[in-house]
Amino acid sequence: MNKTILITGAAGNLGGLLAHHLKEKNLHLLIHHKDVDNDLKGQPNIQIYRADLAKRETLTAALQNVDVVVHFAGVLFKANPEKFLPVTNTTYFNNLLDVAIAQRVKRIILISFPHVEGETTPEHPATGRLDGNPVSTHAMTRLEEEKALFSRCKEAAIEAVSLRVGMVYGKGILMIDTAEWFGRHYLLGVWRKLTYIHLISKDDFLVATTAAIEREDVEGIYHLGDEGVQTLQTFLDQVAVHKKYHKPWRMPVWMIMLAASAFELFSSLFGTRSPLTRDFIRIGRVSYYGDTSRMRSELLPQLKYKTFEDGIDTF
Repeated sequence: MNKTILITGAAGNLGGLLAHHLKEKNLHLLIHHKDVDNDLKGQPNIQIYRADLAKRETLTAALQNVDVVVHFAGVLFKANPEKFLPVTNTTYFNNLLDVAIAQRVKRIILISFPHVEGETTPEHPATGRLDGNPVSTHAMTRLEEEKALFSRCKEAAIEAVSLRVGMVYGKGILMIDTAEWFGRHYLLGVWRKLTYIHLISKDDFLVATTAAIEREDVEGIYHLGDEGVQTLQTFLDQVAVHKKYHKPWRMPVWMIMLAASAFELFSSLFGTRSPLTRDFIRIGRVSYYGDTSRMRSELLPQLKYKTFEDGIDTF
């Protein structure tokens, strides 16, 4: 069956990458202010819809005759996320669910992350629970999205899927590119406390997400990650050596929080993006690692890059 796929946030970083990966498929690309790349325009199999998740009535056309929704849309690099994330992550997502249910969409895929279960490690990984106690606003509101997804889709007999994705790495990944910019200008810092992170290459992320879209009998929570075990500090150090820029400075947390406050203040005053926020620091200091057994058995039996050392040349 040739499914019609709606990608929200299709002009964003990961949403745009998925749109390019699936550009031979029947796509509905949902955008707001930013436009998609030119090579996605003017294609008979790709329809582009400019809509606002705050307004349900603008979503109807984009969701007509759609089989699968993949939801990326959200706001990241903006000051004071505590003020807007409860609306943009929770209220807006429920608006999308309202229209998707009315249009009889068959499957809804939410792009999430392991942080929703709180602190997890390779010894005690996230297992697909919905009763976690995350500490950051980003994670708390994403957990509320997951709860809404599974409860509302169950009532409507829609297949609900949450892809809890570790840190995606590779060329063109915004957060990785931002870290490189800071490193090349001797500005990249990280806290001293070792923090476990679960990684996955861009290539493996795209293949696993495509499988979640296309395969039958896909439902529930899947953790996407590779086989590597490393800390954030090790990852940043090795990437810096590979890319030949300065390793991140080890800094006290208060100093990094102060820098985040300065970025947020500048963003608030001048309406610019904030590459660092205090809530980013709160979520970043939490170790996260997911049990990928469902991913390996149902979505991606064979990883292209088993560890980030294997995929380091893709940066």
